[in-house]
Order: sequence, then C-alpha cells, then structure tokens
Amino acid sequence: MIRSFVAWRNLVGLMIGLLAFYAFPAFADWRSALPGARLIGQGDFTRFGFDVYQARLWSAAPSPSLDTAFALELDYRRSIGKETLVQTSLEEIQRINGAPLDAQRLDAWRTHMRLAFVDVKPGSRITGVYLPGHGCRFYVDEHLSHAIDDPSFARAFFAIWLDPETQDKQLRKQLLGL
Repeated sequence: MIRSFVAWRNLVGLMIGLLAFYAFPAFADWRSALPGARLIGQGDFTRFGFDVYQARLWSAAPSPSLDTAFALELDYRRSIGKETLVQTSLEEIQRINGAPLDAQRLDAWRTHMRLAFVDVKPGSRITGVYLPGHGCRFYVDEHLSHAIDDPSFARAFFAIWLDPETQDKQLRKQLLGL
C-alpha cells in the first residue's frame, strides 16, 4: 500500500514537472526568445497630434533588419480596439506590399492577429518578436499571446515599421538608431 502510494506520488510529481517544462514558454517573457538583446532605438508614434504609442526596438544584432531577429515593443498611450489594430495592420501590409494579397492569405493573417492582439488601453504593452525564416511571437504585457509559424506574415507585419516605405520614416530611423 505504501509502495503504491509512493509510486503514485512520484508519477504525479513527474507529470507536474513535465507540464511545467512544456508550459514554460507560455509564461516566459519575450526576452527568453532573444538572448543578449539590447535596446537599439525608440520613438513615439503620433497620429493627428495624439500620442498613440512609444515603440522600442531590441536586438542582439548591432544593425537589425528584416534579416535578423528582433523584438518590437509598443507601449500604448491610447485605447484602441483589437479589430482596429488588426484592420490597420492589414491595410499597412497591403500598402507596403504594393500589390493586393489573396483573400485566403489575408483571412489567415487576420485570424492570427485576432488571436495575438487585445483591446489596448494606456499602459498596455504588445511586443512582437521577429524570428526570420520561422515566424513571430506576440506577447501582451510580458505573457505569450500567440505564436505564428509563417515567415511571410512575420516579414510583412514587421515591415510596417522597418521597411523603407513605412508611413513614419522618422520613427523607423529612431528605431534603427540612425
């Protein structure tokens, strides 16, 4: 009887340990995905004279680009609904792309962003980690929100800030430390 209780207790302990090990990425913040990352640059995004967010670019690479891993951290200063974030992102992706993207791809990307984003308010933080060739991860207030294993989406999404055709060229320069 005691032997079976000890065996059962050990099995439960092992299962809890395995669950904790596999669940750890869900509780880790974005820094665990980018060891050695340092602040490259930061700037404020304003629209019509209103502060929208402060952006910070973190990377272990001295000159980050869409070919290197980085984290883009957005600290919101205004309330914005999730659907507005998704729609604005899709519009910017299409604008920078120059050619219309197919409806299936846009629907898939819309679904991913709906899973990754939240309604934000002043003080909310969304951090996107760009992993070239693999995809990206989104963290809301330091907790993993959604991982997207689609390199095309990741590149298109982060081009919103880092592509030379970005709407806010001054913010791009500040983020890249230029």
